[in-house]
Amino acid sequence: MPATWNATRTKVQLRLAVQRLRILQEKKAAMAKAARREIATMLERGKIETARIKVEGIINEDVYLELLELMELYCELLISRFGLLDMSTREPDPGVAEGVNAIIHAAPRTELKELHVLREMLMHKFGREYSIAVMENRDNCVTERVVAKLTVAMPPPELVDAYLHEIAKGYGIPWHPPGYVDPSADGDDDDDEGGDGGGLKVGLESPLLSEPPSKKVADDLKDLAPGSGLRLPDIPPTEGEATPKPDAAAKKKAPEDELAELTKRFEALKKFK
Repeated sequence: MPATWNATRTKVQLRLAVQRLRILQEKKAAMAKAARREIATMLERGKIETARIKVEGIINEDVYLELLELMELYCELLISRFGLLDMSTREPDPGVAEGVNAIIHAAPRTELKELHVLREMLMHKFGREYSIAVMENRDNCVTERVVAKLTVAMPPPELVDAYLHEIAKGYGIPWHPPGYVDPSADGDDDDDEGGDGGGLKVGLESPLLSEPPSKKVADDLKDLAPGSGLRLPDIPPTEGEATPKPDAAAKKKAPEDELAELTKRFEALKKFK
């Protein structure tokens, strides 16, 4: 452990740690890509149980990769706020406390020597008592997202199936976890049923439109006319139909009615005279 706090060395160490963290993340990402391709081959060959075990390792590697990303973020934070970090105080300033605590607590779980050296520098600056409290996470001084990345637990089966499904989908392999329902199937059923609320569909060749509407309505009214006592409306003739001729008896009856009406009026005028 360094004997004294050296601001210049600490700043250099922070930058070295950022570089090494980025390189390690790229390496882990390349390894994860190769592992996913291997799992896709297992699924294609039907080795489902072996693929499940392999996926558990990938999930743990993804969690570790997220931890490395957090460490890089906190190192960048300490570089940008180095003035607060270099203050002569027994405890870190609130502006850098989260990053200091995360590095002291999580650095031993990483494989980066640069991060280990940085942790020793921070522990020397803030003292043994403070460092032990951070390592034990007293009063939850370490942020929850860092603690969650350090928790070792077996991935739940649902998460394993989700990983397997995404890998199979990415490599075009027709594999689905048990109980999987394709969401596109429901959309096809809805299209088949129609979007008009189950209403009647009438096409251009429908028998309802096989004859002109005016003639159809006229025929229906004629069928209802006998004995119904209803007065039918005048229906204009359709194209091709002859206009009916007026009844001859009606022509003769009209003048006689007019003459009788005039005679009655003349007799009434005589009475008044």
